[in-house]
Amino acid sequence: MAQDLPIDPSLPRAARLHQLLPALEGLLTGEPSGIANLANVAAALWSATGWHWVGFYLVDQSADNLVLGPFQGPVACTRLHRGKGVCAAAWETNTTQVVPDVHAFPGHVACSSASLSEVVLPICASNGVVVAVFDIDSAVADDFSQEEVEGLEALRAMVERAWPTWSWS
Repeated sequence: MAQDLPIDPSLPRAARLHQLLPALEGLLTGEPSGIANLANVAAALWSATGWHWVGFYLVDQSADNLVLGPFQGPVACTRLHRGKGVCAAAWETNTTQVVPDVHAFPGHVACSSASLSEVVLPICASNGVVVAVFDIDSAVADDFSQEEVEGLEALRAMVERAWPTWSWS
């Protein structure tokens, strides 16, 4: 099932995102491993959209930073520190960050020189505390439409609903 996600590559990217949602819901249902589920979300989104980098950073409370989680794309920064970059801004403010030009974002952390625009969505536990961020980078400037961001918000909501049922060991 997972190898054949029903995505029509001829559709615009926003439509592919909406096609992906029910397929991912089915893929995640019943799987208890949080790491496996995040890996499949990243792989499916990366495959369906062609964005440069898609992945997760998990909050490491003991170190007060974000640590690299499952992703697809080039090698990434292993740790991101509070107060610096788009991922930290999403974590600290608990708001989605849409950045059309990463070079104009104060303190941007350039894990890949090919990234030109970025969307980062906070993932919250049921108590409202940010437990991870969902990071999507594009090698094209201003590459995220409002409809695409709405699709990503729906995907984030799916992950948040499932998060408490997943195991992390």
